[in-house]
Amino acid sequence: MSEPTAGPIVLVIDDEVQIRRLLRLTLEANGYRVFEAATGQDGLAEAAQRRPDILVLDLGLPDLDGVTVLERLREWSSVPVLVLSVRDREEDKIAALDRGADDYLTKPFSTGEFLARLRVAQRHARPAADAAVFQSGQLEVDFVARTVRVAGKPVKFTATEYSLLVLFARHAGKVLTHRQILREVWGPDYVEQTHYLRVYLTRLREKIETVPAEPEILITESGVGYRLVVK
Repeated sequence: MSEPTAGPIVLVIDDEVQIRRLLRLTLEANGYRVFEAATGQDGLAEAAQRRPDILVLDLGLPDLDGVTVLERLREWSSVPVLVLSVRDREEDKIAALDRGADDYLTKPFSTGEFLARLRVAQRHARPAADAAVFQSGQLEVDFVARTVRVAGKPVKFTATEYSLLVLFARHAGKVLTHRQILREVWGPDYVEQTHYLRVYLTRLREKIETVPAEPEILITESGVGYRLVVK
């Protein structure tokens, strides 16, 4: 039996074989093309390779918590995500939705409701040119592998440095104000702490610029903020 060549692509990330089998049967019977992953890391890699139209995500994965998968996925992709989980606590639902899930359905579930929620998530999808790897000049950021290369050589970043670089890469070519950056990376309580930015911008430039004192990639927009140049 040949694989269908049309229809939306759904990526299912769930470590339960039985659930994946049920979802595959349900989805393929309704015209979807289905790909599967049993771990968070494999799921992120599949998302980068397959570019699904919608993603179904379990939270209880063996390697990464589903919320972590969401956070990493949202660093580079706006694909609609339907969380499908046995966790039914309000706190779990809020955490998933706050981290970028579009909807949340608890197990056990009816296939009719599942398909309806998929259709809603697809209608609300935001068109975007997602890319798993960002490049500008000598800088290369792989969002899936969470690695950075400069002139082809791997460079290590702290968690905060990496979050800051990802923010700039996601908004490459646009000016980000001091307050925007502080709110996104450090939180709303830090929007006045501009000294944080000065310290971390210096660190970033030391790692990604050929001549840190004369930046060509991460430039200052005087009195406003900073901009990552697209080359």
